[in-house]
Amino acid sequence: MPYNTEPPPEPATLRTFRGVLRTGVAHCLEAALTAAVALEQHGFPPLVLSFESADKLDHVMFVYRRATGWGSVSRSRDPGLHGRKPVFATPRALALGYVDPYVDFTGRITGYAVVDLRILGRYDWRLSAGNVFKVERMLLDYPHRRLHTSDRRIARLRARYRRFKAAFPDRRPLYYRGRERWSALPAEFTRR
Repeated sequence: MPYNTEPPPEPATLRTFRGVLRTGVAHCLEAALTAAVALEQHGFPPLVLSFESADKLDHVMFVYRRATGWGSVSRSRDPGLHGRKPVFATPRALALGYVDPYVDFTGRITGYAVVDLRILGRYDWRLSAGNVFKVERMLLDYPHRRLHTSDRRIARLRARYRRFKAAFPDRRPLYYRGRERWSALPAEFTRR
């Protein structure tokens, strides 16, 4: 499914499952809500993992637990922020699996939270015909756990990212360790 870039002059959106299926595009939170609705029908609780970033460009994904560990379903403009196989022992370990690819010119994960969307009660985040910005506000206000990472490591990752973008301004990096734990990437990232 194509990424919802919300191109101007269109306003920002936060569509539910119904709106995503109607338009055929989704940004990260729209994709997380869509996955939550679909997988809730298969017995998975509607859990999302919310990241806070130093640059205020947060990321949200659907998360689930299997006997083998925690995994995620995600959509992003960046290949490193897509889903992960259910092989992580804890939500914190899953969050740490996103630290390296989150680093770009300004991004850095500073906190994470696993949120059960059922706390929204009767609010219709699943099938509403309109935008559901209350979900975004709730996630922004929800207490996140700090995720400490080394400043030296982040500086090294940022320098590598800058070098890559200088050499390949129109590409997204795929050079990260641990890719065997990633879910399959959309074709837009695997074509050369």
